[in-house]
Amino acid sequence: MLSLIGMKGAEAQTQQPPLKVVVLGDSLTAGYGLPADAAFPVKLQKALEAKGMPTTMINAGVSGDTASGGLERLDWSVPADADAVIVELGANDALRGTDPKVPRQALEEIIKRLKARNIPVLLAGMLAPPNYGPDYAREFNAIYPDLAKQYDVPLYPFFLDGVATVSGLNQADGIHPTAAGVDRVVANILPTVEAFLRTVAGQKR
Repeated sequence: MLSLIGMKGAEAQTQQPPLKVVVLGDSLTAGYGLPADAAFPVKLQKALEAKGMPTTMINAGVSGDTASGGLERLDWSVPADADAVIVELGANDALRGTDPKVPRQALEEIIKRLKARNIPVLLAGMLAPPNYGPDYAREFNAIYPDLAKQYDVPLYPFFLDGVATVSGLNQADGIHPTAAGVDRVVANILPTVEAFLRTVAGQKR
């Protein structure tokens, strides 16, 4: 009897609380045009729980935000006890044709500040729309793989992979995912996020 009690106590000690993960993003993660329970962080949390990985997702998505805007609010958007951050920013910079050097510098500073706080980062990439031409797209699209390599952070190459331009997966504006589109985003990014968070959990042991 005593040995069974001891074993249960040991098991309780090895169980860790849910990882607190901040999703620092724009309208694509904020859930623009959708019910609150259809936003990306909510659905990602449910998908991770189904995989046996409990998390507490904090939706720090702000519609219309640029990479520079995300940097400006970084310190208060990411609490001190955050275990990890998923950074999804830059789509609005691309839509506005902002000089790629501007979001590059902002994203780099975000990564550097989070690393200085010992908070692991997963970078979600974005692609420039074709209307600004191949030169702009080449420079903008290189931001994410370049920074991921330079700062040794995991990268999900294109946040809207399998969703962008797909009929039925986007709202009337052709930019923001429908609830079904969010489901597709979650399904596609889930293996990358799961691997990332398993590494984070392993480092906390």
